[in-house]
Amino acid sequence: MTVNEKISGPAATIEDLVTPALLLDRTKLARNIQRLADRAKALGVVLRPHMKTAKSIDVARIAFPGEPGPITVSTLAEAEYFAEQGYRDITYAVGLSPAAALRAMELCRRTGAEVKLLLDSVEQADALAEVRITTGVVPSVLIEVDCDGHRGGLNPDDPLLPQVADRVVAAGATLAGVLAHAGESYGLNTPEALVKAAENERQATVLAAEILRARGHACPIVSLGSTPTAHFAENLDGITELRAGVYMFFDLVQHGVGVCAVDDLAISVLATVIGTKPEKGWVLVDAGWMALSRDRGTANQRVDQGYGMVCDESGRVLEDVIVADASQEHGILKIRSGSDTTMPNLSVGTKVRILPNHACAMAAQHESYRVVDGAGSEILAHWPRIRGW
Repeated sequence: MTVNEKISGPAATIEDLVTPALLLDRTKLARNIQRLADRAKALGVVLRPHMKTAKSIDVARIAFPGEPGPITVSTLAEAEYFAEQGYRDITYAVGLSPAAALRAMELCRRTGAEVKLLLDSVEQADALAEVRITTGVVPSVLIEVDCDGHRGGLNPDDPLLPQVADRVVAAGATLAGVLAHAGESYGLNTPEALVKAAENERQATVLAAEILRARGHACPIVSLGSTPTAHFAENLDGITELRAGVYMFFDLVQHGVGVCAVDDLAISVLATVIGTKPEKGWVLVDAGWMALSRDRGTANQRVDQGYGMVCDESGRVLEDVIVADASQEHGILKIRSGSDTTMPNLSVGTKVRILPNHACAMAAQHESYRVVDGAGSEILAHWPRIRGW
């Protein structure tokens, strides 16, 4: 269904839902999307949203209300899904295997989409020759740049960088450019540190592009981005495109980093109180880690949010109430350690909303979104989401 289609039948409001259920606030979603779109425009770069968080064509249509635009994906299932929906400019931002490259080029041949591949080794580059011959499609490739030691990629001054670029061309593929992701920015929590990380990301990526151009490679795409650096970059000179994904929904990790307010969080899991243990200070809900995910990303931040911050049915934060523990289908609500707040009266049958530590991980536990608007209880739409790899 689209946003204009109403849900009919017994689940017309959140009070009628069988829980746990994933809620998406469309007003917050639209506001978050517009915030970064405006920022990218002001910085003079193309915004290439990462769809790994939302995994939904309905969310993509909020980001691109007209024609489909450039997107990033993290799975080939996402690439196939969005290509089938008319998206043609897709970056697959995960280091490739030969089998993945073959599947991606088959998708290009079948749909006419361009799926840009990501690599950082000579071995990956050499494998492209066989992929090109087998599919008849010329792969378009980005070389991953390591700007902060977070994960994959090559340092800009690594002698392997130009070697990999040369081997990409020797394999008959097209070198489209370079790509970086400042993943270490998720561990920061001050504006000064985030501004510095954003500039470091920019400098590393631009340097890599300059080195390749000096080697004779055009390197038209210079791509970077993480949600924290995207919101704190002050200068993107030399950059052509900005990528981010979780910004559409935001989460408690991003709140802890300092990128968003709690009121910006667009998704939550609706749960129902199924028991109480007053002697232990517990309230039991029917949302465990199968609904919330195992992600404990705030545990290393200044404020540990347990398995998620708890709100009432309308989305109003319940002071210092968190999901302190979770088993497969049970969540245990408690007052945050050190707080003198008392547990509110949450009787059996009461519904609560639980905000995510990590929006990508929470959403991944569910097959669809129930779309709401702010504190309203009406379910405005039911948006499916893609899963798998």
